[in-house]
Amino acid sequence: MGMKAWRVLSYLLLISLLCAANAWALEIRGRSSTQFLWFNDYYNGREIELAQYLRFAVTNIDKDGKFSIYGYGRVGAFLSNGDRENEDRGNGRLYYLYGLYRDIGGRLDVKVGRQFNNLSAESALIDGASFDLKNVGPVGFTFLGGRNVVFGLNGEMGHTGDYATGMAIYLQGFPNTDLDISWFRKWDEYDVARDILGASFKQYLFQNMKLYGNARYDIVSEVFSELLGGLRYFPTANLSFTGEYYQSYPTFDTTSIYSVFAVNRYKEALFRADYTISEKLAVNFGYTRQDFGDDDGWGNVYIVGFTFRPFDVLTIDLDYDRRTGYGGDLNGATLEANFDATPQLRLAAGVAYDVYQRDSMTGEETARNYWLGARYKMTKSLSASLRVEQSVNKTYDSNMQGRFTVDYDF
Repeated sequence: MGMKAWRVLSYLLLISLLCAANAWALEIRGRSSTQFLWFNDYYNGREIELAQYLRFAVTNIDKDGKFSIYGYGRVGAFLSNGDRENEDRGNGRLYYLYGLYRDIGGRLDVKVGRQFNNLSAESALIDGASFDLKNVGPVGFTFLGGRNVVFGLNGEMGHTGDYATGMAIYLQGFPNTDLDISWFRKWDEYDVARDILGASFKQYLFQNMKLYGNARYDIVSEVFSELLGGLRYFPTANLSFTGEYYQSYPTFDTTSIYSVFAVNRYKEALFRADYTISEKLAVNFGYTRQDFGDDDGWGNVYIVGFTFRPFDVLTIDLDYDRRTGYGGDLNGATLEANFDATPQLRLAAGVAYDVYQRDSMTGEETARNYWLGARYKMTKSLSASLRVEQSVNKTYDSNMQGRFTVDYDF
């Protein structure tokens, strides 16, 4: 959708708001977030950026409260004099802006505008429309279609002929069961780039067990690109066990050069346990067995984590990762503390330290991160936060970056 179309849509939305404001009590809520960021860009050097985010929802536009408008976007400008060209100093993204009309005839929800849609087959950001037909016996239907929106580093990077469409059928009215089957197709400059079938499933059993699974089948490549199956068991309220199997086979758009390359199927099996011992101590442990598809392509990942609350106002998180096998070895730990100094002020500090070896022919390398943060709530709707981080690794001897944010909720 071009800028002209967006202007027309904005005018129509504004007119509808003004007309409705005389008759109904509009409710407008959202968040304005002003951010000042500084960081090192690998290609453009030292960067300083000022960004403004705005998220809003307008409800109670009509008498019955069925029509609403939602929006979220970002504008930013680079203030530094780095290697960036002048035309690249400004940037903006419209993440979504759509109108939603609910319960037409008690059965249909209609959404029009820029919107994010998540199907089990695929997710997409589109300029278009979606229709959710519900209360049709035990099933519901979703239909969507429009221009496929793709973002690059500095904004949108789509072409004429980039479209996406999809549909889904799902169960409804079963409190312990979720099931949906969906289809998604994407075009790249009028050529079919993706054609995918998907399904997702959740089943709750005996009030302490959950079965779940997801699957995606690439129709063009005639292969399952993703499979996931898992079981989560809660023997008590403070103890849970999770077991998962996952596999993926990389597929690419048919219009991409990468679609001609040979790839390996990746598989992993995971086990995890989470136990809250008391209000002051919780622990978790996990193990993952990885298979990268080669004869010797095996990896092992171990994680152990602790959460301490020695006082109500202090939380300390300690995590340790250990990885061995294909792709190199890693030993890493993270320590983070959050302290509520006052009801309005929260302080945070942390450190991460990793020792890794990518290849048997190379030596060990280290990567270190240190950070400090604070958040101060000035009023119920106004707050400010600051985070400063220092990184030392193979790429940077010193990489200082940070973010100062002012949030206003309305």
